[in-house]
Formats: sequence, structure tokens, C-alpha cells
Amino acid sequence: MERILIVEDEEKLARFLELELAHEGYAVEKAFDGRAGLERAESGAFALVLLDVMLPGLNGLEVLRRLRRTSRVPVLLLTARDAVLDKVAGLDMGANDYITKPFEIEELLARIRAALRTGARDGAGEGVLRSGALTLDAARHAAAWDGTPIALTHREFELLRALMTNRGIVMSRERLLEKVWGYDYPGETNVVDVYIRYLRHKIDDAFGVKFLHTVRGVGYAFRDPEGT
Repeated sequence: MERILIVEDEEKLARFLELELAHEGYAVEKAFDGRAGLERAESGAFALVLLDVMLPGLNGLEVLRRLRRTSRVPVLLLTARDAVLDKVAGLDMGANDYITKPFEIEELLARIRAALRTGARDGAGEGVLRSGALTLDAARHAAAWDGTPIALTHREFELLRALMTNRGIVMSRERLLEKVWGYDYPGETNVVDVYIRYLRHKIDDAFGVKFLHTVRGVGYAFRDPEGT
């Protein structure tokens, strides 16, 4: 079931959209201000985000700008009828589409289907990494355990992806820094240790498995649990 995040401060409209999308078979979550919406969108748990432009806290364009630093999740902007500049700015910032208020629900549903198809094509070559009940969907920037989303930050996701892609291979802290933080990262290598602890807490400890292994003096490795 594909998950959609609605970021809309008009609660009646958000509820209407939730009901319509649930009727179409989508799982839906709502956020009513920009900061909460950005935090949920960055979790990587959603196939698509419906994002209102006029939001308290952070406006929708600022949410989109920040989200595009870490995620390619499809975003549809909800804009006022006369907000041409918002539409142009949103598309330039990476929005996949927009729809003007008021709108017909049939048009919105069609645009959602189109955006989801485009998102699936764009990420088709990246595939889904699996180990037992753990899945990592690179195209949607989403992790899950037996179908239940795991809320990972961008860095946590990229670190887990680097380790899963090289499963069974011991990767040094320097190599992980290079792949996840970039060549020009100015910090210390112990930031890797910190994020490994975050991942262990969210995955190994949470589900009673052992994916992440420490090799003293060398680095870290991702290994499939026995029996998988």
C-alpha cells in the first residue's frame, strides 16, 4: 500500500483529502504546519507528498527547498488559483506538479497517479535491497521491517544503503565517510560510530536481529542474519 503525506493547515480540507485517498487504497498521514510536514517527509516513509504552499511555521516552498536536499520523493504543490509565481518557483525547486485550489478530486487523483508512475520509472534502476524482513527502497528513500516503515534520517538511510550494498564487506570509517558524507566532509570519523549506534537502536535493537557488525580497528559490515 502506497503511503501519502498531506501537509495542509486547513484541517477540513486535509480530512477530505485523507478520506478520498484512503478510499482509493492509499495509506495517509497528515501534518498541519511546515515544520512537522518537513520532519515527516524526511523520514522516507512516503511514496508522495501533497504540500500546501501557504503553511504556518515554514511555508511550502521552504519545506520543498529543504526536502530536496535529501529526498527525491514526488511532491505535488497545492496552490492558490492566482499564485503563478508560487507555481514557477515550486517547479524550479523540484516540485513534480501542482494543482490549484479549488480543484476537482478526480483531477488530483489523476495527477497523483501520474506522479507515482514517474517516480517509479525514475527509480527503477536503483531497486530494493532486502535482508530477511528488512527492505531498503532506494527509489522512494524508504526503509521498512516486514512492511512497517522505519523512520530514518537522510544520513542514516544513506549509511545503511552503503553497508547493505556492500554486504559482507568490512568498510572502514574513512570509506563510509567518503560515500555518505562526501569527500569534503570536514568532521571527524567518529561521526560514523554515532550513526551506527542510531541504526542499531532503530533496527538491530528494535527488531531483535544483528545486521550491523563491528570489526575492531577496521570498520563496520552489514551481514544477513543466520537463516535468511
